[in-house]
Amino acid sequence: MKEFIDDELLIYRGKDYNLAPGITIRQPTLNEICDYGERAYWNMIYTLTSTGADLKFQLDDMGIDYTTISDFTLFYSLLAPPYHSSKTNIITGDLELSDFELFQKNSSEEIVMYDSKRDILIDEQIYQKFAEILRNMHGLKRNAQIPANEATKQILIEDAREEYEHGKDKPYVSQLKNLVSAMVNCQGFKYNHSQVWDMKINAFLDSVKRISKIKNAEMLLQSGYSGFGINLKEIPNSQLNWLGELD
Repeated sequence: MKEFIDDELLIYRGKDYNLAPGITIRQPTLNEICDYGERAYWNMIYTLTSTGADLKFQLDDMGIDYTTISDFTLFYSLLAPPYHSSKTNIITGDLELSDFELFQKNSSEEIVMYDSKRDILIDEQIYQKFAEILRNMHGLKRNAQIPANEATKQILIEDAREEYEHGKDKPYVSQLKNLVSAMVNCQGFKYNHSQVWDMKINAFLDSVKRISKIKNAEMLLQSGYSGFGINLKEIPNSQLNWLGELD
C-alpha cells in the first residue's frame, strides 16, 4: 500500500507541493535536470531518500548498525548537512538544509531539525513525507530490506561493498537518454523531441510505464483473440487492464 496516496494526483500534476511552512517541493522538467547534470541529480535524489539498507557497508565502516538506524536519524546526521541550497534548489528552492540544527522538542526526547534564521522545522513525520514524495515523484521504492540474522547481515554488507567496488570506476550511463529516445520515437507518445524537455519528471516517467502497459495489454489481447496464442483466462486482469495501476 502506498503512503500518502492522497498526494498522487498532485504529484502527477507537477505543481509545486507545499509540504510544511517554509518547505516547498518543486518538480523539475527534463530540461532542468539535463542542465543541472543528470548524474548529480539522481545522486542527490537517492541520497536524500536513502535508508540504512541503501548504505550498508558505509554505515558498517562507521560502526553504525544499518538495521537499527532510523531514516530520519540517517537524514539529519549524515545526509542533509552537506547539501547547500545551490545543490538542492532544483527541488527545494532556497531551503538551506545545511543551516538546520538539532533540538530536543519541548521536554520530550524527540529530536527535530530547526532553522532559526527562517523559523522552519523538520520533524520525523515531515521528513518521512518529504522522502516519500520524492520517491513517488521519481518512481522509487523505499528499501526496507532487513536480514533474518546476523550472519545474513554480514553477507549483505560484504555483497554491497563488492558491488560498489566493482561499479565505482565504470562510466556513468544515462538513465533518461534511452527513455527519451524511445518515447519520442514511440507511436502513442504525444511529445516530439523539442517538446519532451518541458515535461515534468513524474509525468514523463509515468508515460514510459503507461505506454509500456498499454502495449503489453494490446499484445496479450491480440494473442488471446487470435485463437493461436495465449489463454486470456490465465492472464491476471491487472495485465489486461491498461487503465489500472502502474507497477
